[in-house]
Amino acid sequence: MKALFLVFHGFDPANGISKKIHYQVEALNACGLDTKLCYLSEVEGYKKRMVDDTVIGDYGKGIIGKILKRIEFDSVVRYIFLHNIDLVYIRSAHNAHPLVVRMLKKVHDAGICTVLEIPTFPYDKEYCGFREKMELLPDKCFRRSLMKYIDRIVTFSENKEIFGVPAIRISNGIDFDHIQVKDTLRHIDDNLSLIGVAEIHYWHGFDRLISGLGEYYKGNPSCKVYFHIVGEFFGEREKKEIMPLIHRYGLEKYVILHGAKHGHELDILFDRADMGVGSLARHRSGISSIKTLKNREYAARGIPFIYSENDNDFDNRDYILKVAADESPIDISALIRFRREIKVTPAEIRKSIDNLSWKRQMGIVIENVELFRRQ
Repeated sequence: MKALFLVFHGFDPANGISKKIHYQVEALNACGLDTKLCYLSEVEGYKKRMVDDTVIGDYGKGIIGKILKRIEFDSVVRYIFLHNIDLVYIRSAHNAHPLVVRMLKKVHDAGICTVLEIPTFPYDKEYCGFREKMELLPDKCFRRSLMKYIDRIVTFSENKEIFGVPAIRISNGIDFDHIQVKDTLRHIDDNLSLIGVAEIHYWHGFDRLISGLGEYYKGNPSCKVYFHIVGEFFGEREKKEIMPLIHRYGLEKYVILHGAKHGHELDILFDRADMGVGSLARHRSGISSIKTLKNREYAARGIPFIYSENDNDFDNRDYILKVAADESPIDISALIRFRREIKVTPAEIRKSIDNLSWKRQMGIVIENVELFRRQ
């Protein structure tokens, strides 16, 4: 079976989503599916649509290029038909509009199976400002039309169907070959290093942890706690939520902003980390249950971590600290006590998620697709 994995953007080596997509493609190939990756590329201002290393759409530079990359999909359809693609796997960019609908109608009418991955659901509350809501408006208007041509939706939520389409429920996965595990977890005495790795959105709730640090340091504690934030701010909203808190509490020494890191630089930061910080405010975007990529990376690295959502792959693990899904500051003293009580080793933490390899998770997708095609 031949597959085309379609995304509507390009890639950044420091971005977790970029790495995830490449791991998924590798996993599909490892499962025996001949899979090609279709994406957007921009080099020196020239915008192109690519399939692996082959250009299928050359859009040029300037405003014309910016428009064409958003509206031109005939090149994708031609590639699918020419190469006898059996399965089109699409990562949603919340971009349902008439031209995307038109593309998928052609694919669907040709009897080709179409699967849409919706990374987070529900997602409407992720668009909170006026401009963002206007950007989402076409998707809200045309998503139902789009779903007529989608055979299955891949979700990391607990939903059995989304927008009326049956869902394939999987977990975010891990490519263990690309993630380095810690050697040991050190005893926590007079200092503790926390790490939060993300493109920083308001639902990550890092402000809750910083507020907790502010309250904690009012007592002049003996155990010094450091929070290493690795990633860029998504926008001004996130920067305005976090930076003033750091200055208000005088935490410049204890909250360290590293920017985006990947490869060896990221490995070094994880080697120094004692505990990971997952999402602390998914409730802000209307989500109570989700299986985030970051939780799985922390476990693969072999470090305990903290989060507030429901994630049934981790909720009952003894290396997990779950906090309330509300706006309260994180209790740093409780976090220190929890971390001091950890007895499990990094290797044991990593071993506990053997079932979350990308090969295993994408295998579930293939099994469901094959069942659907036999119907």
